[in-house]
Amino acid sequence: MAKDPPETKKHHGISMHGTLKYNSNFTNFNYSNLNAPKGGTLNLGVMGTFTNMNPLNIRGGAGAGVRGYIYESLLGRALDEPFSLYGLIAEKIDLSEDRSNITFYLNNSAKFSDGKKITIDDVIFSHKLLKENGRPNHRTYYSKVGKVEKIGTNGVKFNFKPSADGKIDREMPLIMGLMPILPKHIMNKEKFKASNLKVPLGSGPYKILEIDPGKFITYQRNPNYWAKDLPVNKGRYNFDTIKYTYYRDANTLFEAFKKGLHDIQYENDPGKWSKSYNFNSIKDGRVLKKEFKLKIPSGMSALAFNTRRPIFKDQDIRRALIALFNFEGINRQLYHGLYSRTKSYFDRSILSSAEKPVDNIEKNILGSSFETEYPELWKGNYKLPINRSSNISRKNIRKAIKLFKKAGYKLVDGKMINQSTSEPFEFEIMTVTKSQEALLLNYIENLKLIGVKAIIRQVDTTQYQKRKSSFDFDMIQNNWSGSLSPGNEQLFRWSSKQATTEGSYNFAGIKSPQIDKAIDALLAAKDQDTFISSVRSLDRLLLAGDYVIPLFHLKGQWMAHRAYLDHPKKASFYGALLDFWWDKRIESKN
Repeated sequence: MAKDPPETKKHHGISMHGTLKYNSNFTNFNYSNLNAPKGGTLNLGVMGTFTNMNPLNIRGGAGAGVRGYIYESLLGRALDEPFSLYGLIAEKIDLSEDRSNITFYLNNSAKFSDGKKITIDDVIFSHKLLKENGRPNHRTYYSKVGKVEKIGTNGVKFNFKPSADGKIDREMPLIMGLMPILPKHIMNKEKFKASNLKVPLGSGPYKILEIDPGKFITYQRNPNYWAKDLPVNKGRYNFDTIKYTYYRDANTLFEAFKKGLHDIQYENDPGKWSKSYNFNSIKDGRVLKKEFKLKIPSGMSALAFNTRRPIFKDQDIRRALIALFNFEGINRQLYHGLYSRTKSYFDRSILSSAEKPVDNIEKNILGSSFETEYPELWKGNYKLPINRSSNISRKNIRKAIKLFKKAGYKLVDGKMINQSTSEPFEFEIMTVTKSQEALLLNYIENLKLIGVKAIIRQVDTTQYQKRKSSFDFDMIQNNWSGSLSPGNEQLFRWSSKQATTEGSYNFAGIKSPQIDKAIDALLAAKDQDTFISSVRSLDRLLLAGDYVIPLFHLKGQWMAHRAYLDHPKKASFYGALLDFWWDKRIESKN
């Protein structure tokens, strides 16, 4: 057992790039309210169902809130910085200069909700369990750890394995800081791997009060929560009770909100936002309608091609199908012109390659041939096909037919036929909600113009998750969220290895050595400029591959909420953070 280092080497937080915003004496995050009253119930509505209370394995749909309210990580994230972490279960950190190892020193007060103290054995146990049995992203991340050492009486050191070319993944210290800690005294491999609805035990701010399988989960704030006074938690977790109620579809969820059955309604549909939020409780002020600013990338909401399917392997086919998506018409007809077309996987941020020419750092990642093959992306003036009216343009129709012909198809009697097999070009778009229908039906009508047949296959939530996880679909609508600090999750979404790993988010089945190289570059970046350029290279390569039909995004976050709820005046990068909200009626009673 190694000895503790001098106190001067121990730090209160770590950052991916640059310096920390908050110094060692900080008392709370700027977006919290230290005077927020405690009490009341927050009722939340979610769509779908749940069959499992363990969000850390892949056995079915996990119950809402478990990861955030039951299980804690070694460190807590600041949400007004790109990627910085501060003390939680681990009170102090010792990070080597080359980031080849990190040591976490546990807070002596840290304990599970049953009163059992959290030890370094719990940390080592959690790492091993998640590395061998966790979700695919956990297995990928935590396998990068080589030797694990006990340091002194309350320290655990993780030494990271270099890659084949000798590089250290510089994000791994932060990834380990976000590792959930599980109780060794009641958990084992068999219990962890099982899909069940048993009440989980963690160290977080809430305990589970009641579960009704598939219907609701009720959390109760733990009055003895060990970390309630830490700076990362001041002004946070203000409700005594939080209840998640499940609804089968979006319309039922919305109607329940109108009736007062839950307190918060997020909205992404401009049609609804413009026309449907005029019910009585909005008019009389009992419900408030708000837009919160976002300072994070839009992410990519898209129709994803499953390139594992033979019909989508040819990039010319994918380009043709992209050309037939009429964003301008759909935006006008269905969404009141309120959406912006997503033209980058990191749109709405400095990380986007849109309108940015390739720099010298990117040239080394992309290679000289990229300029010849994709001149628009190289120069930073890449544009998706544009339509000037509600109808798809003849230019885009001709382009699509030409690309299909190049791929070996011919339009015969109103059908797009494969000239080698005589098979018509047909595919399914798998969905889980009727709210997608208007968008998809519009697109399907455009496909008919060139003899392509697409049908909507709506399945229930359980089947959708199963088929999605096993890549058993032709096309799906998916959203990959955005972050100002993209890192290892990019491996989980786009890397060649994850294309064959069930449960990964590489739904498109991407296998590209260049994309793998770009992800490696962003993970190895030591300074902000190199990092930004590496992310932009990844963005260009993903766009160049035509793996998805980019859809659209909102400029901000739309939400309606009960007027008796309130939130801090200072905002984070992520819009509304419900963990920091409170019930004003409690305040008025005090």
